[in-house]
Amino acid sequence: MSDPQLKKVLGPVMLWGLGVGYVISGMYFGWNLGLAEGGTLGLAIATIFVIIMYLTFTFSYTEMACAIPKAGGAFEYANRGLGKQLGFVAGIAQNIEFVFAPPAIAAAIGAYLHLLHPGVGYLTFAIGAYLIFTAMNILGVKLAASFELVVTVLAVIELLIFAGVTLPAFEFSNLQQNALPNGYSGIFASIPFAIWFFLAIEGVANVAEETINPQKNVLIGFGSAIVTLVVLCIITFLSAVGVAGWEAVVYPPGSTEASDSPLPLAIANVIDSSHILYKLLIGVGLLGLIASFHGIILAGGRATFEFGRVGYAPSILGKVHSRFKTPANALLVNMAVGIVALLTGKTAGIITIACFGAISLYIISMWSFFALRKKEPALERPFKVPLYPLFPMLALIIALICLVAMIYYNPLTALLFFGLVILSYLYFLIFLDKDKTIKS
Repeated sequence: MSDPQLKKVLGPVMLWGLGVGYVISGMYFGWNLGLAEGGTLGLAIATIFVIIMYLTFTFSYTEMACAIPKAGGAFEYANRGLGKQLGFVAGIAQNIEFVFAPPAIAAAIGAYLHLLHPGVGYLTFAIGAYLIFTAMNILGVKLAASFELVVTVLAVIELLIFAGVTLPAFEFSNLQQNALPNGYSGIFASIPFAIWFFLAIEGVANVAEETINPQKNVLIGFGSAIVTLVVLCIITFLSAVGVAGWEAVVYPPGSTEASDSPLPLAIANVIDSSHILYKLLIGVGLLGLIASFHGIILAGGRATFEFGRVGYAPSILGKVHSRFKTPANALLVNMAVGIVALLTGKTAGIITIACFGAISLYIISMWSFFALRKKEPALERPFKVPLYPLFPMLALIIALICLVAMIYYNPLTALLFFGLVILSYLYFLIFLDKDKTIKS
């Protein structure tokens, strides 16, 4: 009996929409919490290194995605290059990233909608978003990707309008105000929030199996997405902080509690909150959150599906819906776990756990890259990373530094993350690993 197969319907424009959409919420919230740790200079330095890591990682990852276009992404590459033990670890890290990022975004969606409708609790909106967008993903990948493309384009336009409104008020002196409040240690403490700018870009590889001519289109979609995101990151950072300094986009007036809404805080320094443009920008800003929430649900469903399909998780997760040809069971299980995480109310901690999953995934992926180059030199590689071995080595070294720094500054969250990995691995060894041959 053949493996369940996903339907090939995605082209390069939809891949660009997915790649940018997975990430773009990171421009709208979360990153400003790094300013509280490192100030303008600390977060800027951390972000520069993270940009270098993501650029070199993305091109290295694209080589593997084009050569091995499977829904499991990093899990497939590690399984093939490093064996099933590290393949499992890569897979569980990927699943933790894609399962724990959405509840953090859902909380922000709920908070936005609660501001517009104070009579309804934010959790009601957040859980409602989970139900709606999980259902949309079950109904079909083309529908999901088409919707993602539309909201992503609108979210990009929104960021450009935001920059157009705030940049005329930009002053370089605002970047220099209390630029390194916690000294050089603040650079390392702000790393998870610099990663949040780009978290989940690698999700493009998880829809390679559903891509028309993946050997060509994955490169176009991946490459154009990362370039778009780097430009948006720089513009958003400068235009938000440049209007009144970093503290103005972290702390609301009269409050010492960090806000999850940096862009509204920045705009409020330029135009009055009663102005129609202010309300329009805030309303449209919700689309950036929706784009990432919906996109990561899509990618996470494919990662969990592949885990089940090859026997690394209960086989029911590896089933394709008979009518819609989508990983319905995997999507529903991811939603259930995400809602439980959402109910904890620990948004910053959830973001950090997702970042631990991502950075662990990047390290194993680059290790897999070198292993595959050595183990399968004859593997057809329609795209090869430029400046080999510099690019993958840079990505690996920076990722390792990020992991060490994150463990040092977030010891309890690190303990929780690695505890999840170990418990999952023990479950796999006891209940699922029957020494059967894992399908490639």
